[in-house]
Amino acid sequence: MGKINHFKELRVWQAAFELAMEIFEISKKFPPEEKYSLTDQIRRSSRSVAANIAEAWRKRRYKAAFISKLNDSESEAAETETWIEIAVRCKYLDSAIAAELSNKYEHVCSQLVIMINKPEDWIIGESKK
Repeated sequence: MGKINHFKELRVWQAAFELAMEIFEISKKFPPEEKYSLTDQIRRSSRSVAANIAEAWRKRRYKAAFISKLNDSESEAAETETWIEIAVRCKYLDSAIAAELSNKYEHVCSQLVIMINKPEDWIIGESKK
């Protein structure tokens, strides 16, 4: 692993951000009556995955705060997967597309778990203990 200077250089952030953009495009096709419900929720949670990774990066001086924000990101990914499943069940989203999205979220989650389990590889300063 080379030196990373900014959260945008993290592959996990890049993947999460691209997924948020995919969700945004896909959710444009949801019915208008879902605007303040499913559409809003799936967009919010998908965006929050990348946002929490960015926050974790800025909190990496404090091991507990770093891990907490990564856990939040993982939780938001799971929430997004739930909204994806709801979209499938409501017949707003094709199951093959949903399966592809879920696989991508599972990959993001596996990267987050690696970071959570080895925070000393990421945190800076004296709080590596």
